[in-house]
Amino acid sequence: MTPPVEVFVRFLRLGCTSFGGPVAHLGYFRRELVTKARWLDDASFAEIVALCSVLPGPTSSQVGIVLGARRAGPIGGLLAWLAFSAPSAILLTAFGLALRAASSAAPGSFARSPRFEGALEGLAAAAAAVVAIAVFQLGRSVLRTRLSAGIAVLALLLALLIDRFAPSFQWIALLAGGALGCAFGSAPAALPVKAPPLALSHRTSFIAGSAFVVLLVGLPIVALPGTYLALFASFYRAGSLVFGGGHVVLSFLQSFIGAGVSERTFYAGYGLTQAMPGPLFTFAAFIGAVLQPGGGIFGALVALIGIFLPSFLLLAAVIPLWTALRELPRAAQTLGGLNAAVVGLLAAIFIDPIATSLAHDPAGIGIAILALLALTFGRFPAWLTVFCCAVLGVLIRSYALPSSL
Repeated sequence: MTPPVEVFVRFLRLGCTSFGGPVAHLGYFRRELVTKARWLDDASFAEIVALCSVLPGPTSSQVGIVLGARRAGPIGGLLAWLAFSAPSAILLTAFGLALRAASSAAPGSFARSPRFEGALEGLAAAAAAVVAIAVFQLGRSVLRTRLSAGIAVLALLLALLIDRFAPSFQWIALLAGGALGCAFGSAPAALPVKAPPLALSHRTSFIAGSAFVVLLVGLPIVALPGTYLALFASFYRAGSLVFGGGHVVLSFLQSFIGAGVSERTFYAGYGLTQAMPGPLFTFAAFIGAVLQPGGGIFGALVALIGIFLPSFLLLAAVIPLWTALRELPRAAQTLGGLNAAVVGLLAAIFIDPIATSLAHDPAGIGIAILALLALTFGRFPAWLTVFCCAVLGVLIRSYALPSSL
């Protein structure tokens, strides 16, 4: 396959099987593109994760865009985003159109049954196994000195503390890791890994950065209420200002409740989004589809482009700058600290909310252990493991239900 086709195929597979939220997506990315495809090594992967983690917007989607661009240039970045986002966006748009027509889900439908909850529990357990493997293997590869191990532990503790009081600012742990690496690291002056090889000039970087700011400031001024431009402006703002991943975007989009979307419909769509593979930001497609008045397929498309466009502009603006900064004498030390902090941050998110959500669910713990064994010793493909975990969750809930149900 040519690189663009390979990028599309691999990310389409990821878009159909990557359940569990942004951190789980990084685990799936590492398994598919670092371990299996060998597109890059762990150090390069950790660098990209660190860079995208300090930017607003959907981290996993941004990592996917950079990985696709590394493999097949800017068109590869676009294809990676399209393939990774399309499956969930299409399903959520279809669900939104169905709710728009029917106003609510039927009382006896699977989406409102305990068995659906069982499927979600199985998917969460599979994601926990994927993240656990990713944290362990990434840590084994990146944490090679006492300093890096110490930075990882500090980032873990700092991220857990921040999560309790200000969860959207967990990226501060990355900055702390980078600062410690810069101050106390002893890495060689030259970085051992290549920068993301994107053919973007400083002029392109300036244009993209300027466009990002102009759209963020100007769209709310020129957009008339009730128009598609106003819809685009709302989602562009969400994609520009959300730190902390897909779940944080919920608070930004709650303004649509009562302003075109009922509360019941809003939370029904958000609940279904948790069962979707791919980025949680595709929830925007659902909101765009159900919005009254307007909405429909075109509304879903406008909302989807609006919430993801800032990521493309930010990456185009930041990557050339990062490519230059990483050549500075202390860039290697800083990068070493950032990479170690990435391990700590992923471990913190694995502990809370992933592990804590399973702590009082014996069935979920059992499914996660089975998934871990299947992925590590059985060498099961991720998609098959995810599917089997969802089926197990449904069967367990079905067995626990009274026979009359």
